[in-house]
Amino acid sequence: MFYYLNGEITLLEENLAVVDCGGVGYACRTSGYTLSKLKIGQRAKLYTYCNIREDAFDIFGFSTREELHCFELLLGVTGVGPKAAQAILSAVSPDRFTLAVMTGDEKALTSAQGVGKKLAQRIILELKDKLGSAVTEVSTVDYAPVQPTGGSPLTLAQAALGELGYHQAEIAAALKGLNPEGMRTEEIVRHALRAMVMR
Repeated sequence: MFYYLNGEITLLEENLAVVDCGGVGYACRTSGYTLSKLKIGQRAKLYTYCNIREDAFDIFGFSTREELHCFELLLGVTGVGPKAAQAILSAVSPDRFTLAVMTGDEKALTSAQGVGKKLAQRIILELKDKLGSAVTEVSTVDYAPVQPTGGSPLTLAQAALGELGYHQAEIAAALKGLNPEGMRTEEIVRHALRAMVMR
């Protein structure tokens, strides 16, 4: 179906953005995270997921492939539908979602409307292995000496950045010279993201 829509944003409402592509307005259901990056009258590219049912055809649009990836992962969790996935990504950014799953942060997930503790626990249980599988592939070259244990904040941060679509060379460059001792996983990820923006 559609991989992305690229056009002028003509309407923004709660959880909805309309993209004009060649004179056709496509209504994209989306998250608060993506809405915060859009402006009426400006062009934007939204990566899409089409939810086709017998009685509906809904297009979900996201400003980054990373957010779309998180959305698709959420849809694979038992009991999570498009509306719940959209609510979660409206409450937390893609990187915060990845960290919440990898660190078992239920509170971050339950901050989303309609997501209770049991559903948050199920999301963490079903996605932690999928997101954490990258941990064993992480390289620690060019970093300050740290024990490369599977649960260390540095290793989790590296894996989280990998899941967000960054290559190992980019991650290594962003964290080069950083002494992560005493830092939380989220702090390391934020440092890396800031460093990437500044490059």
